Amino acid sequence: MHLDAHVALITGAGRGLGRELALALAKSGVAIAAIDRDADGLISLEAELARANCPMAWELADVTDPPSMAAKVTLLEEQLGPIDLLIANAGIGKETPADDFRAEDVAKLVHVNLLGMTNTIAAVLPGMIARRRGHIVGISSLASLYGLPRMVGYSASKAGVNALLESLRLELKAHKITVTTVCPGYMKTPMNAEMKDQAALMDMSIAVGHILHAIRKRRRFCAFPRGQAWGLWFVRLLPIWLADWFVMRNVPKHLDAPKAQADGPVAAPVPTLEDAIKTTA
Repeated sequence: MHLDAHVALITGAGRGLGRELALALAKSGVAIAAIDRDADGLISLEAELARANCPMAWELADVTDPPSMAAKVTLLEEQLGPIDLLIANAGIGKETPADDFRAEDVAKLVHVNLLGMTNTIAAVLPGMIARRRGHIVGISSLASLYGLPRMVGYSASKAGVNALLESLRLELKAHKITVTTVCPGYMKTPMNAEMKDQAALMDMSIAVGHILHAIRKRRRFCAFPRGQAWGLWFVRLLPIWLADWFVMRNVPKHLDAPKAQADGPVAAPVPTLEDAIKTTA
């Protein structure tokens, strides 16, 4: 599969979806510039790519630290060349239910998921604009499409990500820079390893396939699994009382996961369109 990219910067590349995307892009001939907070994951990724003779460089950085992100991106570009594909993947997830609502929990989610992505984009965008070349891919979540119970902070932070990317997309078209928003559902990642219903989780290989296809086609928006995405759009068309009943009846029972989750994208699963039609019929 041909990808119009030479160097890809991936945040949260040490494990989970970020790691799988790095491996897939490397196999397509893209040099990988990897950033994570954990050195162990990056070291093992480097060893795996070295065995396949795939170029890679990595740096430790926290996406919530703008000066550090800018400095580390500069170092990576000195080693590999200009970054023309950014996959802003790093993020955290945590339940924020109303009966245990703490402003600091919401603030942390917004700080990492929304401001962290902002800092990441800011580190590469001036160079992309100057070269009039680039592709920004932001990993959001299906939870961004509808405010979900017990996911107040997460849904809010990812809805902000969507608005951020859409606003940038409108302006950056004039600079020949593509912006893609990716909204995945629950995946089989280390972050979700303790969930009881593992059969309901999507294989990361499927998620990677969707994302690489969206990158290759330079899609504006990519949400999957498609049934779950359509289910959320369908709920938004219902009368408020019916939408509230449907969401409260179907969503909370799916959120059977540890309360604290970190280092990767997370999205609350929602009923499929087929389930929605059955329930409201």
